[in-house]
Amino acid sequence: MSKIATRFAPSPTGALHIGGVRTALFNWLFSKNQKGTFHLRIEDTDKERSKDEHKIQIIKSLKWIGIEHDGEEYIQSTKINDHIKVVDELLKNGNAYKCYCSTEEIEDQKKRARQKKLPYIYNRKCRDLSQTDAPKDVKPVIRFKSKIGGTTILKDLVQGNVEIENNTIEDFIILRNDETPTYNLSATVDDHQMNMTHIIRGDDHKINTFKQMQIYIAMKWDLPQFAHIPLIHTIEGKKLSKRDNASTLDDYSKIGIMPDALRNYLLRLGWSYKDKEIFTLDESIKYFDLKGIGKSPSKLDMSRILSMNEHYIKTIDENELYNQLLQYCELFKEKIDTDKESKLKLLIIIP
Repeated sequence: MSKIATRFAPSPTGALHIGGVRTALFNWLFSKNQKGTFHLRIEDTDKERSKDEHKIQIIKSLKWIGIEHDGEEYIQSTKINDHIKVVDELLKNGNAYKCYCSTEEIEDQKKRARQKKLPYIYNRKCRDLSQTDAPKDVKPVIRFKSKIGGTTILKDLVQGNVEIENNTIEDFIILRNDETPTYNLSATVDDHQMNMTHIIRGDDHKINTFKQMQIYIAMKWDLPQFAHIPLIHTIEGKKLSKRDNASTLDDYSKIGIMPDALRNYLLRLGWSYKDKEIFTLDESIKYFDLKGIGKSPSKLDMSRILSMNEHYIKTIDENELYNQLLQYCELFKEKIDTDKESKLKLLIIIP
């Protein structure tokens, strides 16, 4: 069996979301528990929204909570030519085709689906179009030729067996008409080239997984194993988004939440080991497994985070607490003069 390899693949289009941090944590802990490797892939193909400042923030945030990746960051935009080569191969082996449908035609199909209250699926008009009948003045997109009959079963390491009718998966676009690859194509090629053995991510990616599995099979590549983690919800039960308060690590560090406390909280958010609540970093690695992940969404509870933080503040070594306070002040540009620093140290260290 190949050495276990996992990855976290954020897009640098904004600050790292707390749900992404938990996904990274679960990937990192699983790989460390299995004596494997954990990799960071920056999916920066959205050139308009991707920013270096966000990439830097993502790496700093992961490091702050104790997650460090193995090797160099894998930068997706540097691999575009590899992605396009796979599109060419899929075209050659009959697993993809050129689609000449106009934007207006697609919009009309979507409108009809909405009127019938049905999910939109491309009608496969160009699937069997011969090149002699193809319009000469239209630059096509490339679509993957999805299976039409039968079912596919995803053997999910968290959700169990998930079965889907193949005809519900449309012939999805893998290359746009400006010759840029789409997410499902790029992510699949990258995961294959990075030799990923396990793909652990949010369960909102399940439909993407079914699409990506078809690419793996068409290319005769070994399938990785998949695990889909239930999403994090707000206390009201709604899906947590970047627009919610306290959705990024910066939101927590600013109010003095300690990294170990937040890591411990996120570990227990949807995962359990017996009735244990407090885990050191070493214990987290030792006990973590995918079987302990629940199938239902977890609710982000600020009162529980504060309670966890209080526990860590009370039990931490005083000198370490003092050092963390200095780091906090430095992080937020709060200067402490020498006289105040001495008094502060006395307040913390002397009971």
